[in-house]
Amino acid sequence: MNTLIPIILSGGSGTRLWPLSREKHPKQLLSLINEDSLLQATVTRLDGLKGIKINAPIIVCNEEYRFVIAEQLRLIDRKGTIILEPVGRNTAPALTLAALAASAVDNDPVLLVMPSDHIIMDVATFQATILKGMSLALNGHIITFGITPDAPETGYGYIQIGDTLAQTETAHHIARFVEKPDLSTAQAYLDAGNYLWNSGFFMMRASVWLVAISKCSPDIFTACLAAWEQGSRDGEFVRVNKNSFEQCPSDSIDYAVMERISDSGSELPDGVVFPLTVKWSDIGAWNSLWQALPKDNEGNVTKGDVLLSHCKNTLAISDSRLVTCVGTEDLIVVETSDAILVVNKDKTQDVKSIVDALKRQGRPESQWHRKVFRPWGWYDSIDFGERFQVKRIVVKPGAALSLQMHYHRAEHWVVVRGTARVTCNDAIYLVTENESTFIPFGTKHRLENPGCVPLEIIEIQSGSYLEEDDIVRFDDVYGRKTIDLLSE
Repeated sequence: MNTLIPIILSGGSGTRLWPLSREKHPKQLLSLINEDSLLQATVTRLDGLKGIKINAPIIVCNEEYRFVIAEQLRLIDRKGTIILEPVGRNTAPALTLAALAASAVDNDPVLLVMPSDHIIMDVATFQATILKGMSLALNGHIITFGITPDAPETGYGYIQIGDTLAQTETAHHIARFVEKPDLSTAQAYLDAGNYLWNSGFFMMRASVWLVAISKCSPDIFTACLAAWEQGSRDGEFVRVNKNSFEQCPSDSIDYAVMERISDSGSELPDGVVFPLTVKWSDIGAWNSLWQALPKDNEGNVTKGDVLLSHCKNTLAISDSRLVTCVGTEDLIVVETSDAILVVNKDKTQDVKSIVDALKRQGRPESQWHRKVFRPWGWYDSIDFGERFQVKRIVVKPGAALSLQMHYHRAEHWVVVRGTARVTCNDAIYLVTENESTFIPFGTKHRLENPGCVPLEIIEIQSGSYLEEDDIVRFDDVYGRKTIDLLSE
C-alpha cells in the first residue's frame, strides 16, 4: 500500500491574532474553532482516510515551541517526529528538512504538506481531493491545492489555472502565481473564474521535492543537507546543526520551487494544481476568524463568558472573565488575563502595529501570556509588586523542575493539591496538601511531583530582585540549556 506522511509546518507566530496569540505561544497552539488547537486539528485531518497507509506526522517547528507541541500531541494520543529549526528560514528549507527525515524512515513516501494554523471545515471533501492527488504525486508531479474563491479576498495570494491535465478531470497546469491583489484586481480574478486562492498545501514524493529544490535552489538544498547530516536526536526531537542551517537562504516553497517549475520544461517535475472547494481560512487576522465561525441572527460570534445586547457583526472572546458589549457593530473584542483588544473589523490587519509597539517598549505582553507552559506543566503569575511575586504552579505527574538556586530571592511553597517532593540542599522530603515549605535564598532546590495526579502549589517569592535571570542551574531532566530555562 502506498505510504503518505503528513508534513506539518509550525513556525509562524500569528501576531495579528494578539492578544490570544503571542510570540512564545502562537496561534497554531490555540483552540479557536473547537476544543482542539489548530495544530491538533491539522494532525487529525486525515483520520479515517482509506486506501492509503498514513505514517506518523513530521512536524517542523521553532525550537522554542518544542515542549508545548510535544504536549499537544500527547493530549490527543499521537506521536510524530518533531524537527527543531534553530532559526526561522521560511517554508522551503522546512520542507527540505522534512523530506530528508521522511526519506530516512520510509522508501520514498508521498508527502502532504500542511500549515499548522489553517482551518478546513469540510474534511471529507479535503480527503477526497487528497486521494485524487495521490496517483499524480506517485507519478512524479508536485501538486498544490488551490481554494475555490467565494469572495474578492485581498489577504491571499492567487494561482491562475491553465489547461486541464491530460487524463484527469480536475487537475490543471499552473499558469502563474500572483501576489495578494488590491480589491479591484481580486474582483477581476473572481469574475474570471480561473483563479484560486493559494492555500499553502502541497503534495509530492520526498525524492521529487529533493530533486526539485536541488535544481531550483541549490543553496537551500546544500545547507539543509549539511544541517541534517550533522544533526542529532534529542529524545523525541531531531536537532539540525545550527551553524549549517544558519547559512541557509530564507525562501518559501512558492518562490524557491513552484514558480520555477510551472514553465520549466521537462528537466524538472511538473507542477499541477487541484481545485479544493471547501470552507478554508488561514486565520490571518481576527476578521478571518469572525468569517469562519458560525454566527447568530445578528452576525455575532462569541466565545467564553460573553453577554451581548443590541450588537451586530461583533466578535467577542473572553479568556478569563466576563465580557459585555452593548450596541457594538463591526467590532472585535478579545480579553485575556493581561490584555484587552478592541478593534474595528476593517482594521484587524493593523493589530501587528500594536505588537510592534509592545516590542519596542520591551513589554512582556508581546511574547508571553500570564499563564506560561513548560515541559513539566505550567505557571500563572497571579500577582506581583515591589519585592514580591505570587505564582500558581501546576506540575504534571512524574515531572520535575530543574535543580536550581537563587541569589536574591526566597520562595515559600504552599501545596494545595497533590504531594510535592522537595529537594532543599541535602534534604529530600515530601510536602502534602495544606502543608508548606520555605526555600531560603542561596539554597539549592528542586520541586517534583512523584504522584499520579497534578501537583498544584502557590509560590510566594520575596526579595530584592525577582527577575528570572537570578537562577543558577545545576541539572534539568529535560536536557534544556540555561537559555531555555529563563522563564521557568
